[in-house]
Amino acid sequence: MKLSLFSVFAALAVGADALSVPSTFTSNLRPRLDTSLEPRQAKVPMPCGEHGPKNRKCWKNDYSVETDYYDVAKIPKGRRNEKWLSVRQGECSPDGFKRPCMTMNGTIPGPTIEADWGDELIIHVTNDMSHDIHLGNGTAIHWHGLRMLNNMANDGVPGVTSCPIAPGETFTYRFHVTQYGSTWYHSHFSLQYGDGLYGGMIFHGPATDDYDEDLGIMTLADWGHLTAFQAWRNGGINGRAPRLTSTLINGTNTFRCNNAADCGGVPEIGKKFEMTIEPKKTYRLRLVNAAVDGVFQFSIDGHKFKVIANDLVPVVPFETDSIKVQMGQRYDIIIEAKDDANENGNYWIRGGWVGAGGCAAITNGDDATGILRYKGSDGKPPTTTSTVVPATDCRDEINNSTRLAPYLAQDVQHFNLDTITIKNLSSQQIDPPADGSLGNAKLFQWTLHGSSLYLNWSDPALGYVVDQKTTFPSPYNVANVKPSGPDPEWAILVVQQASTAPPLDHPFHLHGHDFWVLAAEVGVFDVKTAKFNTKNPMRRDVATLPARGYLAIAFLLDNPGVWLAHCHIAWHASQGLSMQFVESRDQIKIADEDLQQYDKTCKSWRASGPWHQDDSGI
Repeated sequence: MKLSLFSVFAALAVGADALSVPSTFTSNLRPRLDTSLEPRQAKVPMPCGEHGPKNRKCWKNDYSVETDYYDVAKIPKGRRNEKWLSVRQGECSPDGFKRPCMTMNGTIPGPTIEADWGDELIIHVTNDMSHDIHLGNGTAIHWHGLRMLNNMANDGVPGVTSCPIAPGETFTYRFHVTQYGSTWYHSHFSLQYGDGLYGGMIFHGPATDDYDEDLGIMTLADWGHLTAFQAWRNGGINGRAPRLTSTLINGTNTFRCNNAADCGGVPEIGKKFEMTIEPKKTYRLRLVNAAVDGVFQFSIDGHKFKVIANDLVPVVPFETDSIKVQMGQRYDIIIEAKDDANENGNYWIRGGWVGAGGCAAITNGDDATGILRYKGSDGKPPTTTSTVVPATDCRDEINNSTRLAPYLAQDVQHFNLDTITIKNLSSQQIDPPADGSLGNAKLFQWTLHGSSLYLNWSDPALGYVVDQKTTFPSPYNVANVKPSGPDPEWAILVVQQASTAPPLDHPFHLHGHDFWVLAAEVGVFDVKTAKFNTKNPMRRDVATLPARGYLAIAFLLDNPGVWLAHCHIAWHASQGLSMQFVESRDQIKIADEDLQQYDKTCKSWRASGPWHQDDSGI
């Protein structure tokens, strides 16, 4: 494997050509990337025994945390595992306030999908929503963070990998569980996940530390009393970030009413999330940030915990009293129950809405709480206080040799860049349609890679690949990448925010890949002075571009397909802050059954219109 001569240098700015850098920079160094990625020396003897509370590093005798899960030939052979999901509309009141919402199988969050490492998952998704020209009401479900090796057709992005699922139709997703840990699924159709279309996923496998019991997924989310689509049309489409109302922990919370008359004559409605533990036991909890626009600093009063994974990457365990979770990110933690709980046995769980440093504002951010109870507690509200130092910015957790170091160590060595192609990127304001359907105010769009993403749901990028078309529409925002030879190579993506851009942090997510975070710094990227972390750097699928700075990531060109890269702030994704990588186009393979389903789904979708689209489509 070598360094590919592909690199994008992206600037997010207001006004074209806002970044005063030359179009190319040439050094006297030849591009070279040492690909002898050495895993951590094996610490687990083989066979290592049965997986259990005192032996979590092992998995079914012949597999462990030492197994290289990127090599699919080395992972376990699982079983066929079939699930059914129904996408529905209706009224709900997760914080006590009733409003229209969208659900999976009637709940927010939807049912947790569980499988074992190595399983073949088959998930039937039926769109049981009614036709609505303004909401669209097609859907497509994305399985966040899954590598989908040679399987782009099941990635679940409307306008990229498929047409949306029309009302009354079913789409069957099929994929191999090659990773283990915690993640989530969500609608990738416009803003639907902001109205409730999301749920957790658990892929059982080994872990980097022992624990007694698994408490499952805990989702952290924001929630509005207007629907996400209403909030979008009330200002999001024009560039004004909507201010949402509440936070939800596992789909529930209370809401303090400014006017009791609006809440049935009571000052507070809704219900706190609660979980119960026993003294002297250890518990695994799987945190997922499912917010539209919000960063959480999770903690539990009076308790520290160990972090054992970020996203779907096991990490060397470390102890902390809080963890900052960006949109789309996940953390697996182990809580050690106290031998002597307080006299009431009740503690506040704090989602920890981060409102400082330019992070998103919310009405009831200080009420992002749930309750941890010890078995036999008096059941009363906690009276505990937090000793956690509040975060002052929206950047990622600090990564070093002791925090968020991947357990399966993989280094990026002898990293020299020769030529970087620089593409100045900007944002823009455009006139609304003349028919007045979107009002009279200017519409706001982010641009990335020189264009603002705007997809045609009826004409996905996958179809262009299948039909061997050589060009894509400009708004599809496509970059073609491929290795220079038969072996996988590295691609380097540098995203730069210019000084004229709004000073915002952007959590970037790449589909189809984990990536190595080389740098995330404030300032302007300079290839001559940039300091890249190449020694087993943080590896994940969502990382944050800091305000007024740059994000540099490396990923292997080893997964042919069309893969989306986008900001995971839902408003920004709707405003076009996204691009597509067409990776190794001549090697993309689509299974016959997937092609048949693609054709059937697009035929049904095209026949079900017309549809109104007022955002990027994702």
